[in-house]
Amino acid sequence: MGIHGGAAQHQVPPPAAGAPLSAALWLLAAYLLGATPTSYIAGRIGRGIDLREHGSKNLGATNVYRVLGVRYAIPVGLVDVAKGAAAVALLGAWARGPAWLPVALGVAAVLGHMYSPYVRFRGGKGVATAGGMFLALAPLAVLIALPVWGVTLWLSGFVSLSSIVAVLTFPVWVRLTAPGAPFAFWASGALALMIVFAHRSNIKRLLAGTENRFRTRKAVAS
Repeated sequence: MGIHGGAAQHQVPPPAAGAPLSAALWLLAAYLLGATPTSYIAGRIGRGIDLREHGSKNLGATNVYRVLGVRYAIPVGLVDVAKGAAAVALLGAWARGPAWLPVALGVAAVLGHMYSPYVRFRGGKGVATAGGMFLALAPLAVLIALPVWGVTLWLSGFVSLSSIVAVLTFPVWVRLTAPGAPFAFWASGALALMIVFAHRSNIKRLLAGTENRFRTRKAVAS
C-alpha cells in the first residue's frame, strides 16, 4: 500500500480537459483585438470616407498619413502598435498558458490586423502590430530594427522598402538579443515572410519605378 501510495503522490496530473478550448478562445480574442480597423475608423471619423477606396487602398498608418494627414496617422500607428503589445502582455498574462501562447497571441493579433473580419478581411500590412508584439517579447530587437527602418527610409524615401528591409533582418536581431526565446524567433521569421508577401504589390511598383515616396500625399475632397 505504501508503494502504491508513494507512486500516486508522484503521478503528474493530466491536463485539464478544457485547456485546448481555453487557448483557442484566447487566440480568438487576440485575433479580434488585432482586427480592430483603426485606419478605417479614422477615415470615417476624419473625412467620412472609406480608406479602402482612397490612396493605396491599404488600411495602414502610411495610407492614413497620405490621405488624412499626420494628425490622424500618428494615433492610428500608436493604436496599431498597442494592439500587438496588448495581445502579448495583457492577454498573455491573463491566459496563463504555456510559453508559446503569448507568442501565438501576438501572431493572432497581427493576422487580425491584416485580415480583419470587420472590413471584409481587408487590413494593413502588419508592420506596426508586429512591432508592438515584439516590444513585449523582444524589446531590444525592436530597438535595433527601428534605426534600420529609419535609415532605409531616409536613404530611399520608400516606407514599403524600409518595412521590407526591417522585417527581413528582424529575426537576426531576435536571435541575437533573445536567444532563450525560440518561439519568438520562429514567429519573427514566419511573420517576416507574411509581411513581405503582403507588400507584393509594393515590390512590383518598386521594380517598375512607380512606387510613391513617403512625402507624397494625395488630397481628398471633404
